[in-house]
Amino acid sequence: MTTTSDQAIPSRRRRREAPPRRGAPRGGRTTRRRRKRGPLRTVLLVALSLTVLGTAGLGWIYLKLNGDIETFDGAGLSKNRPASGSSKGENVLVIGSDARTDGNSALGGGSKDDIGRSDTAFLLHVYADHRHAIAVSIPRDTLVTIPPCRLPDGTWTGTRTDTMFNAAFSVGQTEAGNPACTQNTVEELTGLRVDHTVVVDFKGFAALTDVVGGVQVCLPQDIYQGDLNPNRATKGERIFEKGEQNVSGQKALDYVRIRHGIGDGSDIGRIKRQQAFVSSLLKKIKSDGLTPTKLLPLATAATKSMTVDPGLGTADKLMAFAMSLKDVDLHDTKFVTVPWRYQGSRVAIAEPDASGLWAALKADRTIDGEDASGGGGDTATPSASGSPEAGGEASAVAVDGDGIDVAVYNGTTTNGLASEASAALTAHGFTVTGTGNASDPQHTTTVVQYGAGLRSQAETVARVFPGARLESIGGSTVNVVVGTAYAAAGGSPSADPSADGSSVAADARSADDDLCADLSYGSGG
Repeated sequence: MTTTSDQAIPSRRRRREAPPRRGAPRGGRTTRRRRKRGPLRTVLLVALSLTVLGTAGLGWIYLKLNGDIETFDGAGLSKNRPASGSSKGENVLVIGSDARTDGNSALGGGSKDDIGRSDTAFLLHVYADHRHAIAVSIPRDTLVTIPPCRLPDGTWTGTRTDTMFNAAFSVGQTEAGNPACTQNTVEELTGLRVDHTVVVDFKGFAALTDVVGGVQVCLPQDIYQGDLNPNRATKGERIFEKGEQNVSGQKALDYVRIRHGIGDGSDIGRIKRQQAFVSSLLKKIKSDGLTPTKLLPLATAATKSMTVDPGLGTADKLMAFAMSLKDVDLHDTKFVTVPWRYQGSRVAIAEPDASGLWAALKADRTIDGEDASGGGGDTATPSASGSPEAGGEASAVAVDGDGIDVAVYNGTTTNGLASEASAALTAHGFTVTGTGNASDPQHTTTVVQYGAGLRSQAETVARVFPGARLESIGGSTVNVVVGTAYAAAGGSPSADPSADGSSVAADARSADDDLCADLSYGSGG
């Protein structure tokens, strides 16, 4: 700025010292006019300099952000992914990593040489109208099918069934974890294509809370050091008082990690507090204003400890996605946990509720039954979408089964159902490879089973049996196990009122809900 002024002043002096032009008026009028133009020139030059400096500064920030963003190897993504564009909305998988590398051990404890693990995960579905969003938490000890995943040496694992969900992130036993394997697992579980994946570690999380000036949280009771670390021999000091308080950095991290000492001490209860925390964080960011200026400090803090998929690996893409959320209302931002039930000490997916939830998201319908596809329409449940898990009357959409082989089994004590189901499949062009009786004759809901890489075929089969649920199995076949619901309808698929995703609405949290409400699960909650 000083350089600009020094260049302008000598120029004015030369004009004043030069003899007046022939015929020019004598006196001070010419000088006065030039004095008026002199400051104007200076102001313009200063303004231009500031503009250039401002642009250069913004460019420098973007370059710095780009330099900080780490991406994981896209070669590890499945070759049998759900089709792109199967939903108008956008799906973003957010993984909280408890990796101890790069200074994280000081915040989370544990060995700095430990392998990367996923501490929490949720699938964020941003509806096509960009006014609604839902985050579906997946408990880390949920039993799922982990499809083939890529190892560090380039080979692929086999399919693993009935495996804890967070084991997917640890496939390969690397310090950085395996985000691609977790993404593959979520796509296998939901049938939804994950558009982007974001991994945030302890440092990134703590930095975010510092940048926003802390986040309001609530505790249902006093919390002690022993609640954070159950291996302590004593109760320890009190680290949180009951009630509302502002937390940031290490305190914020401690809040979202507390599992024991509240309710039944389960991960389900911790998820409820994590959902409350993210709700409060969103409130804070929205109140500060969702603008590029406000987002840049957040992005700067986040990118230092964040890993993303290759499609989100530049600052402009990251900022564009963040800005796309600016019109999402807090009340229309929902937090739910995937429908679940206890299976021993683990968590199992509850069907058909879970399949109904995924169907609702595919159809861009909210858990309250509202059309959020951005194209208007009624507020009916997703049964009219033709989605295999959607429930409702038999689909009016034509089903093309050409090239798909199916084996059919009668899962009831009613004779002839396998033959009836076979006829229905054949009428749609499917090839029935055989019929028989299932080993378990107590099936209520019709089940479409599928082997590795055959989910899309199974979804096509299930469209002939609305209300059917999908089940991943080993092998390389697609099977239909007909249930009593099919028999009760005289061979016609019957409606399943719980299969539209609405069953999770009662337990949903909105981002504007009472901060102190529903913070735990089980005894004492």
